[in-house]
Amino acid sequence: MTTVPTGACACPATTPFLHEPGPAVDSGPGALARLGDHVLDVHAGARSGGAVVVTDAGLRATGIVDEVLSVLAATGCPTVVVDDVPGNPTVPAVEAGARIVAEAFPGSRPVVVAVGGGSALDAAKGIARLAADPTGPGLPLVAIPTTAGTGAETNGFGVLEDPARRCKVYCGDGTTTPRVALLDPLLTHGLPPGATAATGVDALVHALESLVSRGRSPISEAYAAEALRRVWRWLPVAHADGSDPTARAEMLLGAHLAGQALTRSGLGLVHGLGHALTAHHGVVHGRALAMVLPEVVAWSLDDVGSTDAGAWARVADLLGLRHPAELPGALARWTDAVGVPPGIDRAALALGPAGIEALAATAAADPVCRNAPRTADRGALSGLLTRSAH
Repeated sequence: MTTVPTGACACPATTPFLHEPGPAVDSGPGALARLGDHVLDVHAGARSGGAVVVTDAGLRATGIVDEVLSVLAATGCPTVVVDDVPGNPTVPAVEAGARIVAEAFPGSRPVVVAVGGGSALDAAKGIARLAADPTGPGLPLVAIPTTAGTGAETNGFGVLEDPARRCKVYCGDGTTTPRVALLDPLLTHGLPPGATAATGVDALVHALESLVSRGRSPISEAYAAEALRRVWRWLPVAHADGSDPTARAEMLLGAHLAGQALTRSGLGLVHGLGHALTAHHGVVHGRALAMVLPEVVAWSLDDVGSTDAGAWARVADLLGLRHPAELPGALARWTDAVGVPPGIDRAALALGPAGIEALAATAAADPVCRNAPRTADRGALSGLLTRSAH
């Protein structure tokens, strides 16, 4: 297999790309205190626009949402809360949330304040789009992630579950890209070890798939490389000690950088298969990714051209490995060490041949698979799922 010198860039500067602006980023411990300023800035100083806090019941029970509401109260903005976002946000839940907003603020354009993990942020984007005039832009959005994983605060598209069709759909557009991403690592300190690990695996896969994606550019590579380095180093620490302030801050920033990367590069087969496992079996997203990650990487490495060889070599170099061939084993050990083991448990999911074929069909229709460095048809996806299962 071809390798590249340590530190070499796999994507040349001659690669065409368009760098779109993203959200303003307000990062650091205590950043939540500045939320009111950001909301008023979005309203251009007017206090009558209102605010809609989109979150989930579990997070509201922690007291974080009360902190958010306290900051918003000081602005004088009327505020409503939509707190019934499910763990995997659904189309019906987003439609219901949009109706609440339309009824609370008829003829007005409130700021949507998304608070939580990827589910709340993705649902907020859908609500911001559906509650607005369909001929105009979506409602303005401020995103406050409380997990370090999805990077959903970096872009305008939410991933929703369509229960009727048992598949993932995408909702949103450029106008629902958050105006502000508020990154306060103090809000992640209460995240349990399991959720810390699952969301952290998501961030790692975002970075890895971005680095080898067909859609990568020098800009996305820069974000992805730094994200991969930080998440690989700090997730085990954050998982072992959730109160470690450095680990929590590094993970929140690493997840954000990975989100910036995927927004510009697209993802790949790990996410396509992971989305299918979540849609069909309700598997937590980060755990679904870990189930197939080693096999997808091994399969991709079996057939790399000279261009992709450089990308995979850079991934290996960033993880401190001597050769890309070491990646599948190293990734499996790393996810297993934080309690997110690789492999699909056939018995736990009651997964037989027909179930594998259904998963493969769903993944084959997922747009993220088009960015994978090695093209996979339905048969190849079925084979990957079969090899991942035990």
